[in-house]
Amino acid sequence: MGKETIVSQYPSKSQVQGENFDHQNLVTSAADNGKEESIGAPKGTSPALPGWYADVSWPGEAHIYKMEKIIFQGKSEFQELLVFESSRHGKVAILDGYIQLTENDEFAYQEMLTHLALCSIPNPKKVLLVGGGDGGILREISRHSSVEHIDICEIDKMVIDVYKKFFPDIAVGYEDTRVHVHISDGIAFINSVPEGTYDVIILDAFQPMGPIAEVLADNCFLESVAKALRPGGVLSAPADSLWHKNFVVADTIANCKKIFKGSVNYAWTTVPTYARHSLFNFIFTFLNSSSPFGVIGFMLCSTEGPPVNFKHPISRLNPEQNGVAKGPPKFYNSEVIR
Repeated sequence: MGKETIVSQYPSKSQVQGENFDHQNLVTSAADNGKEESIGAPKGTSPALPGWYADVSWPGEAHIYKMEKIIFQGKSEFQELLVFESSRHGKVAILDGYIQLTENDEFAYQEMLTHLALCSIPNPKKVLLVGGGDGGILREISRHSSVEHIDICEIDKMVIDVYKKFFPDIAVGYEDTRVHVHISDGIAFINSVPEGTYDVIILDAFQPMGPIAEVLADNCFLESVAKALRPGGVLSAPADSLWHKNFVVADTIANCKKIFKGSVNYAWTTVPTYARHSLFNFIFTFLNSSSPFGVIGFMLCSTEGPPVNFKHPISRLNPEQNGVAKGPPKFYNSEVIR
């Protein structure tokens, strides 16, 4: 495994599309009028170890997953998506060569990003999710009975369709009748809404979104997010790992306070899957970010208005109220942030 070829080349079509390849779920962009054809070997697969996926986004390191079966490989006009069954992590989703989630530990990220915000203010009623096409954050929002309206803005319908088909326990969030799906550019969507529309905005931006991720690092966009929130409204968004040498928490907090003018806090959690890769082009880091060491950060920002204390949530999740989720949260509780 010390050979560089493990990370530098793709296997041949025969190595990938053997007995472990599901041909029925090979698709290409809608621009190809539904014509089925190969789009090549999945990014990250290794010629040195056929049947393995090498997650090598963090320089000098690799996290290797054994692919029991490739379930889906497709390409839309925006990005390429690969889904495979792994030997230890359940189904794994790869978006443009970056691990998006695994069934084994997706709940830790989804729960924290959602409940840190929604439990910090009384009776949130209107929520916007930008990204999050897998539906996991929608699943978590559904636990909050006070919420009356949920907008999700996802640029790629293929992502939604694939998660609904292959990750039903995650995409179950779409079954909530309060959810309204907008297939659109999230930046344009936020810029189009009236001021003070939402109580909570959750940004779930991934590096493979390309130009969108770059705009998300722009203060002008964050100012648009602040305007879309009502006074005392809350933003929750992924941030860099506190272990990253180029990430300065104090500077990030100071910048956010200038924009949102309310409370700002940094939080973090651990997600083993994110131990050795650069999943996010985090919106609050102006360099190429990465999340080594399995630590994921979150920025929590409130607009000027009723005070918000993120360290002391004012509402607790009701263990009897799980919305469309199949059971109670697996990770988040009001004590985990103290």
